[in-house]
Amino acid sequence: MKDNTLDSFWLPEPISKIALHSDKLFYVELWGTCLILFAIVALLIYFICKYRITSKRRVACNQNDHNNKLEIAWTIIPTIVVLILFFWGAKDFLSLSIPPKNSMEIKVTAKKWMWTFEYPKANKQTVGELVVPINHPIKLIMSSQDVIHGFYLPNLRIKRDVLPNRYTVLWFQAEKIGEFQIFCAEYCGDAHSNMLATLKVLSTDDYNKWVKQSEENVINEIPLNELGRKLYKSKGCSACHSTGISKMSGPGWGGLFMSKKQLENGDDVVADENYLRESIVNPADKIVKGYPSIMPTYSGMLNDREIDAIIEYIKTLNEQK
Repeated sequence: MKDNTLDSFWLPEPISKIALHSDKLFYVELWGTCLILFAIVALLIYFICKYRITSKRRVACNQNDHNNKLEIAWTIIPTIVVLILFFWGAKDFLSLSIPPKNSMEIKVTAKKWMWTFEYPKANKQTVGELVVPINHPIKLIMSSQDVIHGFYLPNLRIKRDVLPNRYTVLWFQAEKIGEFQIFCAEYCGDAHSNMLATLKVLSTDDYNKWVKQSEENVINEIPLNELGRKLYKSKGCSACHSTGISKMSGPGWGGLFMSKKQLENGDDVVADENYLRESIVNPADKIVKGYPSIMPTYSGMLNDREIDAIIEYIKTLNEQK
C-alpha cells in the first residue's frame, strides 16, 4: 500500500484498503461540499453587486418566480449525486460488516479501564496490546464486563460499541507493520481517557514467533522493578493508579508500601507484601475507604513473578516520594 500525504492530512495514516476507500468518500464529500459552498457564496456576492439598489434603479424592474428547467435541474442533479454517495457508502459499509470466512478470531473484553485480548487458537491472552499478523483478516468478537465502551482504531477508520451482556463484531485487515493507538470512544467513567491499548501489526514470521515464544522465559530475564514498571503500563494499572500520591480511581502508588490504610469496614491494614498481593488477586476483599470496588481480579492473568514485579515496583516508588 503506497503512502499518500493527502490521506493523512485530515486523518491519521490509513493502514488498510477499506480505510483508504473511506477516506476517498470523505474527501469527495468534503471537497464537493466546499465547492458547492464556494459556488453559492460567489453567486450571492455576484447578485448582491449586480442587482443592488442604485440611484438609477430604485426598485426591481422584473421578478421571475418560476423556471421549470432550473427546478428540474436542481432536483435531478442532487438526487443523482446523493444516490451515488449512498451506494458508494453502502458498498463500503457492507465490506466492513461481513468478515471474510478465513478471518482469525480474537475475543476482546472491555472493562474499566482496560482492554484484554484472547487468542483462542494461540492459547494466549494480552492486556492493552492487540497483536495481529499483517495482511490477514482479523475478526474481533467484543463484549463488556461493566458499562458501554467504544472500540476505536483511527488508523483503520473503524469504531464499534462494546456492550455488556451481548457480543458485537468488528473486522479489519492491517496492511502496514507498526504500532497504532486504540481508544475507547464511549465515555465510561473517571478514567475513560486512560483506557488505551495498542494495535501491534507484525510480519507473518514475527507473529508466528510471538505465538510460539515462551513469555515466561522473556519475563524471567527482566529485573523485577523494571518488569513491574512495564506491567504498570501494559496491564492497564496506569488507568486507575498514579505513580505518585495523587488519587485517581484507585490509591496512588507513591508511598503506598507499608503505609497504613483504613478499609471500608473500619479496619486498619498495613500495605505490606501480603496486602498488595491480595489486592491484585482478590481486589474486592479489602477495599480502601473512599474508593469504589471496581478493580478487576488479575488472578490467572499474572503469574507469580509478575505479581512480585508489581510489588517490587511499588516499593521503589516509596524511594521517589
